[in-house]
Amino acid sequence: MAEENLEELEALEAASDEDAQKGKYMTFQIGEECYGIAISYVNEIINNIPAIAAVPEVDDYIKGLINIRGKIVPVVDVKVRFGQEPFEYTDRTCVIVIDVKSTMVGLIVEKVAEVITVDEKEIIPPPSLNQTSNGKEKYVFGLVRVGEDVKLLLNPERLIGDEALD
Repeated sequence: MAEENLEELEALEAASDEDAQKGKYMTFQIGEECYGIAISYVNEIINNIPAIAAVPEVDDYIKGLINIRGKIVPVVDVKVRFGQEPFEYTDRTCVIVIDVKSTMVGLIVEKVAEVITVDEKEIIPPPSLNQTSNGKEKYVFGLVRVGEDVKLLLNPERLIGDEALD
């Protein structure tokens, strides 16, 4: 009986964690643009970029591998992934470690901004201006207005997956 109660309690805690994360997005800046990624994907934020081990013959946006407490994690420069010029890493540059379908990946971003709460009804689909666009638009699933700013909400599965290249 005590085991059943414990399982029930764990299930309730997991559900309340999901509810607490619903609608929350970690926002970060790349150039002049501000992006958001659902906080449920975010494992941690690394403020000082650790040593990156280069990997030969990979796409230019894959900067290499980092060691996080014994776990080897590939890192992606999000700006380069968007087809833009790389930026110089500074003390504000961060790695957002995300977990997508049990795959951990580090996203190198210029700076982390804040966590915002978004009502799903406020998310509008991005305009489809150019169907053959190779830029950031194919990674954006929605836009949301926060005050005077517009945040671009990213689909992390497309951001780290190769299906976006098809």
